[in-house]
Amino acid sequence: MAEGNFDEITERLDEIIAQVRSKDTSLERSLDLFDEAIELGSRAVDMVDSFELSPREADMLDAELATEAQSEQPAEQAETDPDPSGA
Repeated sequence: MAEGNFDEITERLDEIIAQVRSKDTSLERSLDLFDEAIELGSRAVDMVDSFELSPREADMLDAELATEAQSEQPAEQAETDPDPSGA
């Protein structure tokens, strides 16, 4: 299989999943598809690991994560407080 970009890899992985789920796919073919999926998955992980954000993108991601953490904080406090009414 050609190198492909991340979108092409995920599209092919979706195709593999559909083929493996098909009752018409033999065990031998499913194993071949599994091997291909492992190779594609490794390539995708390598792409993600080597991806670098620009400083602007990194700042935007940090701000988004901080906003998410703040919005989740009250829910986490409610889970840790056994009885918020004090009773």
